[in-house]
Amino acid sequence: MLYKAVVFCQQFNMEELIKKTATEVVDLLKAGEVSPQELIDASENRIREVEGEVNAMPTLCFDRARAHAARLEKEDRSEWGERHLYGLPIAIKDLTPVKDVRWTSGSPIFENRVPDFSDLMVEQLEARGGIVVGKSNTPEFGAGGQTFNEVFGTTRNPWNLNRTVGGSSGGAAAALATGEVWLAQGSDLGGSLRTPASFTGVVGLRPSPKRVAHGPSPLPFALNSVEGPMARNVTDAALFLDMMAGSHRRDPGSLPAPARSYRDSLKNIPKFRKVAYSPDLGQCPIDPEVAEICEKAAMEFASFCEGVEEDCFDLSEADMIFQVLRAQQFAAAHEPNLRTYRDKLKPEMIWNIEKGLKLTGSEIGEAQRAQGVLYHKVTDFFDEYDVLLAPAAIVPAFDHRLRYIEELNGIKFDNYMSWLALPYLLTVTSCPVACIPCGYTKSGLPVGLQIMAPNAREDIALQVAFAFEREHDYAARVPLDPRPGA
Repeated sequence: MLYKAVVFCQQFNMEELIKKTATEVVDLLKAGEVSPQELIDASENRIREVEGEVNAMPTLCFDRARAHAARLEKEDRSEWGERHLYGLPIAIKDLTPVKDVRWTSGSPIFENRVPDFSDLMVEQLEARGGIVVGKSNTPEFGAGGQTFNEVFGTTRNPWNLNRTVGGSSGGAAAALATGEVWLAQGSDLGGSLRTPASFTGVVGLRPSPKRVAHGPSPLPFALNSVEGPMARNVTDAALFLDMMAGSHRRDPGSLPAPARSYRDSLKNIPKFRKVAYSPDLGQCPIDPEVAEICEKAAMEFASFCEGVEEDCFDLSEADMIFQVLRAQQFAAAHEPNLRTYRDKLKPEMIWNIEKGLKLTGSEIGEAQRAQGVLYHKVTDFFDEYDVLLAPAAIVPAFDHRLRYIEELNGIKFDNYMSWLALPYLLTVTSCPVACIPCGYTKSGLPVGLQIMAPNAREDIALQVAFAFEREHDYAARVPLDPRPGA
């Protein structure tokens, strides 16, 4: 079946295409009313228009993308089925290898690295019709909730170019909010899918560990880092997760894709049981305006559930768990870089690696035991509630010249990660967490709300998120055209 390029030219221009959702564009692709090549042109044109202001996608690969599109157009479309993107352009985070495309991980150490292989996840996305048009910016090795590095510089927030997009999937979020691509892959250890989503008014979903197979990884048994989807709305996030999910023998323990697609699970939203809301997870200072916006949004969930109650499981040990297990992972992954390239690493990376190298077996054992106790508390909690709601960040997007938040409400943080506690305290539960926009500050910056569901129940997180989203127009408010800051 040939693409109906003439129909496309009569019906759509590039500006109209970038405003459409990923789901809408995939439907056009299925119908043959637009071709992958034309979408690549639209993406390239949009990047040319806005990239100088936001710096979201510093590495582009349009020749490679067009070659992939040419191969797709020769395939038998009748065999593609539901779980296929039909030639939709997507962005891949610069922490993830894409064959023959520059892969820096945001570090001067790998400034000129070009891999001869792709991540398993990328291979699957490309096999399912996703066309990689570029790599999104990230902080060095994904460390820190602010997207800047010595290779490509700082990514700026299209809502206000003086503000940060957060991190570490900050380039992915900015690329979505400006219409450079329709879907963007990200990853999450301490909130890297959720913080940028909150700061840019898009949707980020941290899946359960091993829901999305990737690798080959030097640490294939690590469970706290995950790959996940970012999109402009919940339906698009569900669509992208359908394309990403699945097991692979090279990723031990990876989970099979569910029999029912995530997108299909949004067709009949059930009446939910009780929903819990915590304004601070019992542990975090929070900006008063953010707290007010999130509480107001949480109370609105009462319209489609049995009730909203302020409640949370005990997270008093979660900070210790996260800090220890993160440091252990950083030491395992980056000690060779510290030994060989110490002078090229940013100070925060050095601190985190050295923290891991100083850990004792007793400290690691204590953290692992405490995580086990916490998980059992979480499972008991979900016997009573369908989901837990909480703010996604303690502040709205801040000045992009700041490396991180050092103090809030008179509380000083003792390391560069502590301001990210709202998302990372939920990381150690091993449960899926969606982040959706839920309101705006008086200065017009978006605020995100986390929706945490039981382990391996991404469908519940997406259903609850969709039930809220369909009553609001937040997903349609992304700026597309970057706004200068005051």
